[in-house]
Amino acid sequence: MRVTVSRKAHFNAAHRLYRKDWTDEKNDAVFGLCNNPNFHGHNYDLIASVTGDIDTETGYVIDIKTLKDIIKAEVEDAFDHKNLNLDVPEFKELIPTAENIVVVIYNKIKNKLKEGLDLEVTLYETPRNFVSYAGQ
Repeated sequence: MRVTVSRKAHFNAAHRLYRKDWTDEKNDAVFGLCNNPNFHGHNYDLIASVTGDIDTETGYVIDIKTLKDIIKAEVEDAFDHKNLNLDVPEFKELIPTAENIVVVIYNKIKNKLKEGLDLEVTLYETPRNFVSYAGQ
């Protein structure tokens, strides 16, 4: 019997969407206000959902405290109150779009989970704009 366990988390971060190899005009045309040279910020919310079999010994799919600790170490401590472009190594050469951020978060969390557990991460950039990634 497979069950999904989810944990919500939050972080605040700044970013700028732009490509170094494009002109200012092209960056403005593609990324608009998100290309602000002085960056802009978001209050990100995320939901990490882990799916797996219920352990007959513990009754858990995953101990929620374990998931909480993974999210804190891999996401909140790494991203909260940071400039994603400047302070987070994963985005030195990767545009920190919501799509890229959710894949980075997925990989960071997935690498800490036990074998046999599936993961889906949903990242809210705003209350109305969000992306999801499940490793496909």
